[in-house]
Amino acid sequence: MTGPRLKTDLWVQAQIRVCDIASIPAVVARRGDGDSGQVVIRNNLLDGTYEVFTRTISLDGTAAWRRANGPVPVDGEAADLIIVREANIDPDVWVVEIEDPDGKYELDGPVV
Repeated sequence: MTGPRLKTDLWVQAQIRVCDIASIPAVVARRGDGDSGQVVIRNNLLDGTYEVFTRTISLDGTAAWRRANGPVPVDGEAADLIIVREANIDPDVWVVEIEDPDGKYELDGPVV
């Protein structure tokens, strides 16, 4: 069982602020349910490729992330298809797009 969760809209606002402080461009590309919407991070690597991460829960019940694009970055069209697939599963999905080719942004959980 997990403990209390931060509402998704507050979590997203905090991540935008974290990126702002670190001089990482970030925008909310899609707004979902403010209380409990799924979150997708779309990382623009600025070379025509993207990494796409989705929130998940690890086997021990802690917050984690899944690399939805697989082991290698994908082009913009493939990244968009991943997001469309996630939105078909959960129409309340949030999409946060960042531009972080240097890998400065740190996800708040492990990538599983």
